[in-house]
Amino acid sequence: MKNSKYINLKKTETDVFLIGAGVMSTTLATLLIELFPDFKIQVSERRNGEAQESSSSLNNAGTGHSGYCELNYTPEDANGNIDISKASKVHKAFSKSKEFWQYLIKEGKIKGDIYTLTKHISFVTGSKNVDYLHRRWATMIKSDEFVDLEYYAQKEDLCKQIPLMMEGRDGNSPCAITVHNGYDIDYGKITKYFIENLKNHHIDFGTNHEVIDLYKVGNKWNVIQKDLMSNIITRIETKFVFIGAGGAAITLLEKSGIPEAKGYAGFPVSGEWLICDNQAVVEKHFSKVYGRPSVGSPPMSTPHLDLRTINGKKCLLFGPYAGMSTKFLKYGHWTDFFKSIKLNNISVLLDAGIRNLGLTKYLMTELFKSKAGRFSVLKEYYPNANPLDWKTSVAGQRVQVIKRVNGKGVIEFGTELVTAKDGSLACLLGASPGAATSVKVMLDVIDACFDLDENAKEKLTKMIPSYSKK
Repeated sequence: MKNSKYINLKKTETDVFLIGAGVMSTTLATLLIELFPDFKIQVSERRNGEAQESSSSLNNAGTGHSGYCELNYTPEDANGNIDISKASKVHKAFSKSKEFWQYLIKEGKIKGDIYTLTKHISFVTGSKNVDYLHRRWATMIKSDEFVDLEYYAQKEDLCKQIPLMMEGRDGNSPCAITVHNGYDIDYGKITKYFIENLKNHHIDFGTNHEVIDLYKVGNKWNVIQKDLMSNIITRIETKFVFIGAGGAAITLLEKSGIPEAKGYAGFPVSGEWLICDNQAVVEKHFSKVYGRPSVGSPPMSTPHLDLRTINGKKCLLFGPYAGMSTKFLKYGHWTDFFKSIKLNNISVLLDAGIRNLGLTKYLMTELFKSKAGRFSVLKEYYPNANPLDWKTSVAGQRVQVIKRVNGKGVIEFGTELVTAKDGSLACLLGASPGAATSVKVMLDVIDACFDLDENAKEKLTKMIPSYSKK
């Protein structure tokens, strides 16, 4: 039997066991402790502290994704129609995050320095792209969410809104932008504050602990955990497990053995930023500017010149540039991808690879692109960029979800929530828009896996007023 070697291990019990101490797990723990204050909750993290993988400030884009500027959220069909449904969905999800954070700030449970007001801008060049952006804007302002979105195409307005990007630009090439006020979010800081608040509720938070196995016995999960400092292995019995382990989630989902896990696979993609902290340059740019990927490129290739505030200091990030890696985590192991390949998902991986040759081509092009080649992409946004002002930094590791849909391997570029039929386990896969929609995604976990009485629903509506609104 799979569990026979663990039967004599020291055992502890908890009501809820959360794997990973990133923004997702800590959001779920914070919601649960508000709704069910008597719950015994345990959070397990393999690193030596919270938010060191995808939730870390330099490992994510820091955008308060609200649908204003991400052009890959508003695709164009063959007839030139702009579909804004995904942008609208993301906007509503981010609104729930804002509501919950504001509630916690008002209650004194987290600090209010988690975000900075920052303009969100879409930027395009060339007549065809300018026409697309104008039609996109005309479509979006008909929706209540985006009615205040502004459009500019005159040089005088562009120089006012994006002065750094207009310096040294060829005046013969048409440019256009849309602008809306948004946020720069420090998800690493949010996660830290969540952990501090949870410790006040005596939540068991363990670091340097790695989950090496999990299996179901009766109506409870047995989680096998290794202390990476002492090598002691323990067994935890729990009624509910949440796998919020970033790139490692796909491997742990496979270990769970639930039928819903079959057919899922993951393909790892690494990334790098160009970072400028020369304040003379930084002070000339006060927005997050997203461009449009080239035709045939995957959504992950969307470039952006991003104003960030990290630990109180402003800097500019450009990228991310994708690379190839077999690790599922930034601090993972090169064997991660190979260990995830099973009989029930290898056909999905192969089929998805054949159907997405454009993605493979893009990754190979990025992998072999020279330093000068990468910098030339930045100069398309900031023509006067000086290489001496920019340094390279490794970004977070993401794992693209691949799943079987109607017998075919399909790459899912968003987030994917997988739940056991009995509601005893939930697993979050995928990346963008990720952290920005953390509250909405965790509300989906709660709705799928926990019984809410009227009192709990009233609490949720108090914390997140839009919870009960469709």
